[in-house]
Amino acid sequence: MERKLHVVMLPWSAFGHLMPFFQLSIALAKSGVKVSFISTPKNIQRLPKPAPESEVAALINFVEFPLPAPAALDNKLLLPEGAEATVDIPSENIQYLKIAYDLLQHPFKQFVAQQSVDWIIVDVMSHWAGKIAQEYQVPLLLFSAFSAAAFQFIANPECLVGDDQKRVRPSAESLTSVPEWVDFPSSVALRMFDAIGMHHGFYGMNASGITDAHRTAEILHSCKAMAIRSCPEFEGEYLNLLEKLTGKPVIPVGLLTPEPNSAKGRDHQISKIFQWLDEQKPRSVVFVGFGSECKLSKDQVYEIAYGLELSGLPFLWALRKPEWATDDVDALPMGFADTIRGKGIVSIGWAPQLEILAHPSIGTSLFHAGWGSVIETLQFGHSLVVLPLIIDQPLNARLLVDKDLAVQVERKDDGSFTRDAMAEALRLATVSEDGEKLRVRAREAANTFNDKKLHDDYSVRFVEYLKINVATK
Repeated sequence: MERKLHVVMLPWSAFGHLMPFFQLSIALAKSGVKVSFISTPKNIQRLPKPAPESEVAALINFVEFPLPAPAALDNKLLLPEGAEATVDIPSENIQYLKIAYDLLQHPFKQFVAQQSVDWIIVDVMSHWAGKIAQEYQVPLLLFSAFSAAAFQFIANPECLVGDDQKRVRPSAESLTSVPEWVDFPSSVALRMFDAIGMHHGFYGMNASGITDAHRTAEILHSCKAMAIRSCPEFEGEYLNLLEKLTGKPVIPVGLLTPEPNSAKGRDHQISKIFQWLDEQKPRSVVFVGFGSECKLSKDQVYEIAYGLELSGLPFLWALRKPEWATDDVDALPMGFADTIRGKGIVSIGWAPQLEILAHPSIGTSLFHAGWGSVIETLQFGHSLVVLPLIIDQPLNARLLVDKDLAVQVERKDDGSFTRDAMAEALRLATVSEDGEKLRVRAREAANTFNDKKLHDDYSVRFVEYLKINVATK
């Protein structure tokens, strides 16, 4: 009997990375690949799990490594107890999570030494994985949770470190124009208010002692190939460019589109949401969701709220209670709940986003343009209104606008936006005659994003690549 291929997965401790790695693990297991999925106990606990009796579940082994505590600073813990992912901490403390994450290299090395491993698949943060892979003669593969368009903008290996970085990317301003290596029409670049944070966060030193750009450079140098959650049908030009820039095979694994479960009947609050949705006209409702990583300020939440009210459109807003709010009532403008009664619902706390997106009354999505959310949303052919906030989101937003798939909320030079700009974007995407082209394009895109066979075929081809290129020991 042929020994099953054994792949070790090591994602960065952020759910925008953990989830794509999990979805890729499912795709690999469906093709008969044995997967060891490594993360911390709390992160693994928070992931969805395949049905226990399924063949997929039998092939995925969740390996828990306790997150080491980084050394205390002035007798103060750098990470609060139970913080194991970026969602658990404010953004300024992510640098301390990187210190803790880097300490996982020791149990990771021990695991690779004790197992028969055919491939190691990592994220850009695990810069130390290359040496471990080399020591045990296991090929290393980088899996990107970003779109190809975003990755080529951020991570061209020619401008990550040293003199090249100083020449090509010396300042935030250098991130505000389309790179010289893009030789086709594109507007994928940053506004200055996004570029300042990106330049500091990616090229600037942090408490871990290594920049994110340096981490990325190390992995790109060490990896045998790169896999990416994308497909040529959507961004073929960027996939080709990425292969040219990295000099490595860039393998699309398909969009790894998650499948909605039945959410009705889970609890009273969720049942009420679906009952309300059932009463709305097809494609008439705006769904608003910014996930858990984007921590909206009070001004942002209030302007979104007033913009929704001004638009006059029915809406469903899944809002995580912000840290600045003392309670659920404080999270919204005074009297807002009474004003919108019957016209919209604000669900504070967890909501089954994928199942809501699948409901036929949803026609538009207002969200941050994170790559995973783009994939989730476009499979249903919704019109998109994008308000990007962090990391790759502004780049994905420009990609969507370039492809006539999104309206971007107009921003001022400081990054702020008004309720009027919000309402205008929502109406354009949902009901305006001028937005009809956008709505048609979104429905067309669903044919690609929801083509299960197309994306399964890419996953199967990826498995073939892994089998063919196993190292001989």
